[in-house]
Amino acid sequence: MKTRILALAATGVALSLALAGCSSPNGGSSRGADATVAIGSLYEPTNLSNVDGGGQGVNEAFQDNVYEGLFRLGDDGKVTPLLAKSYDTSSDGLTYTFTLRSGVTFHSGAELTSADVKRSIERVTAEDSQSSRKSSLAVVRSIETPDDDTVVVHLSERSISFVYNLSYVWIVPADETKLKTEEDGTGPYTLGTWKRGSSLTLEPYDGYWGKKPENGGVEFDYFTSASTLSNALASGRVDVITSIQSPDALSRFTADESKYTVSEGDSTTKELLAFNDAKGPFADVTLRRAISAAIDRKALLKAIWGDYGTVNGSMVPPTDPWYEDLTSVNAYDPAKAKELLADAGHADGFTFTLDTPSYDPHPAVAQYLQSALRKVGVTMEINTISADEWYTKVYQQHDFEATLQEHVNDRDVVFYGNPDFYFGYDNEKVQRDIAAAEQATSEDRQTELLAQANEQIVQDAASAWLYLYPQIVVSDKDVTGYWKNGLNSQFPVSGITVS
Repeated sequence: MKTRILALAATGVALSLALAGCSSPNGGSSRGADATVAIGSLYEPTNLSNVDGGGQGVNEAFQDNVYEGLFRLGDDGKVTPLLAKSYDTSSDGLTYTFTLRSGVTFHSGAELTSADVKRSIERVTAEDSQSSRKSSLAVVRSIETPDDDTVVVHLSERSISFVYNLSYVWIVPADETKLKTEEDGTGPYTLGTWKRGSSLTLEPYDGYWGKKPENGGVEFDYFTSASTLSNALASGRVDVITSIQSPDALSRFTADESKYTVSEGDSTTKELLAFNDAKGPFADVTLRRAISAAIDRKALLKAIWGDYGTVNGSMVPPTDPWYEDLTSVNAYDPAKAKELLADAGHADGFTFTLDTPSYDPHPAVAQYLQSALRKVGVTMEINTISADEWYTKVYQQHDFEATLQEHVNDRDVVFYGNPDFYFGYDNEKVQRDIAAAEQATSEDRQTELLAQANEQIVQDAASAWLYLYPQIVVSDKDVTGYWKNGLNSQFPVSGITVS
């Protein structure tokens, strides 16, 4: 039987609970193997599908918890087989043959077959797919299912990242059509209830093929601000916070090491001032460079994160193999910014609109940028929108001049090789380098080409990369077993225990 959403009634009481960040009935206080772990987060899913705009929150709650892939991206960045028992690659790199793990069932009770895997890959590559990995998997030419346990994938060209990209593909039943509102995964948990604006619960799946969860279930409690999120942990409403969003919130926990555990991992989350490079004022590379040079990123990071986080000069974090320090390119230089503004025909300044998501830390970042740009004669008008509005207006319709957004994925510099992505960045040389990197026969060659592409992207100021978030998970002292790095915003929960 499929798990369905139990919607929270839109009453005054429900609204007040949502605004307060309503938490689990146990107040995050139960203990032992049967404990329900209360997890605090700012990232509620917009729906339950990762190919239909479910957002960062659906990956956080469902990846490796409710749904699994053929492969798993570990907290150390390594990819290992999961639902794939084994695989072979042809000598030309164009054919992959996967043997599926036996004894795997979906939550509905149906057995996993090759037809399900075929359909799952096709969901990501479909014309209406909203998956961020859609273009990366466009190399899939055809898929064969010679028997229930075997999947044969033929590629149109070599793809050195193919297995890595498959770790983003959730395996779903071939006949499932309601995955925005229902779930039917193979993971260790089923969806219990989802009270929109408040919480989402996961319950252990008795028929799970692998190691059973080490807790009695989890509840993701959702909050609308960093302060209410940290208050929930301090008051005992939640046991762990997936990602602290401000240094003010953090200081109260670092001050009491006997009560809390503060874990700083390797972040891949980039805060971007993303320009619409395809149309509007920022189609002009000179203007993009001017805006970039007007921003003191170190001061911004200090204002938002205090002593945490890193100024990052590009989309590539230090954990990616092709990282290099490019912070000196388009570095803070107000005089240079004014000179470039004049070169772009805006010696007297100009006005543009920034569409910014309403959740932290974007409003504070927007205020800082508005002040900084005013100093070089640029007026930035702030249009605050919800996460749903951002997805429709910016991501889907490309109806914006500039926007703020955090990009959580690792290895996502390749998005700049797709001119149809919401950035609208269109550089043929970069596209050739990124395509050649994907067809490389060695990781060294892939690294060389992607580093080269990234250098050009930064020279073109395709975006203004503001800073790399710190990845800080905070929990009660007696909570253990959670992942610390949060690659791809995932937060597997089956190993979390409350002693």
